[in-house]
Amino acid sequence: MNTKETIDAILAETGKAVLGKDDVLRRILTAILAGGHILIDDIPGVGKTTMAVAFTRTLGLDYKRMQFTPDVLPSDITGFSMYDKASGSFRYVAGSAMTNFFLADEINRASPKTQSALLEVMQEGRLSVDGKTYTVPQPFIVMATQNPFGSSGTQELPESQTDRFMIRITVGYPSRENEIEILKGSRRSAALSLSAVITPDDLLSLRKQAAEVHVEDSLFAYMVDIAAATRESHDISLGISPRGTMALSAMTRAHALMEGRAYATPDDVLAVAPYTLSHRITLSGDARFAGKTAASVLDDILKSVPMPELV
Repeated sequence: MNTKETIDAILAETGKAVLGKDDVLRRILTAILAGGHILIDDIPGVGKTTMAVAFTRTLGLDYKRMQFTPDVLPSDITGFSMYDKASGSFRYVAGSAMTNFFLADEINRASPKTQSALLEVMQEGRLSVDGKTYTVPQPFIVMATQNPFGSSGTQELPESQTDRFMIRITVGYPSRENEIEILKGSRRSAALSLSAVITPDDLLSLRKQAAEVHVEDSLFAYMVDIAAATRESHDISLGISPRGTMALSAMTRAHALMEGRAYATPDDVLAVAPYTLSHRITLSGDARFAGKTAASVLDDILKSVPMPELV
C-alpha cells in the first residue's frame, strides 16, 4: 500500500469500532502523524476510551490507561525505585507512562502535582526518577480526557499543560441512528477485535514522511501572521506562543500527508488551525463578558489574515 492507502486503511479499521465520528478519527490520526498529544474535552460516556483502544490496536501499539483521581500520585505515572533485598540495590519499577500509548482518563480530576508529572514525558519523551533518566518507547502518544470544567471534582488545567497538547477536540453525542447501533452491540468488544494495519516502526516512518512535507516560505509567513494577530487582538489577553506556531506547522504538514500530498497549502492551515490553536488562547475579560469564545475569536482572525498565493 502507498501512504494514502495506508492512512485510509487505518481510518477504516478504527471506524469499525467508532461509529459516526470520522472527522474526530481523522483529527486524532493527524495529530499522531504530527508527533503530538491529544486532549479530548467532553462529558463521560461518549466513547473516548473506545477511540484510544481502537487506535492502539490498529497501530500495533502497547497501551496503558490510568484513571485520574485526587489520590493518584506522580510516581504512579513516572514509576519509582524499589529496594531489592536479593541484590542489595534499588531497581526501577516502571510507571503507567512507560508505554507507547498512554490514556490519561479524566486528567483534570487529579492534583496539579500529579498533572505536572506528565509534562516532562510529554515534552521530552523521558522520565526522571531519583536522579536517573528513563526513555519511553517510541512512538509515544498521550491521549488525555477531561470533563468540562465545573463538573464535580474537577479543576482547570494550567495553560502550561494544555499548551503541550497538539490538539484539543470534542467528541459529542452520537446521532440517533448510530446510538441505536451502539445499543445493538458492544463497541468496546469491536475495538478489541480490530487488526493491526501497521507496526510502530511503520508509524515512525509515516511521521518522518509528514515532517518532510514541503512548506513554502509564504506559508510559514502566513502561520506567523495568524499567531501575531492573536497576540495583537483586543479580545485576547494571551495569544499563540512560538510552541503553538510550531504545532500549527506540524499539523499542517500531517494534514497534507493525510490528503495524499507531499506539499502543504493554505487550506491545510485553515483545516487544522481551529483545533490546534483555540486551546492556546486566553480571552480578555471584555471578550468573555461579551459572550465570545476562543473558537469564535480565532475564526474571525482566520478570516481576516490574508491567505498567500502559492507559486
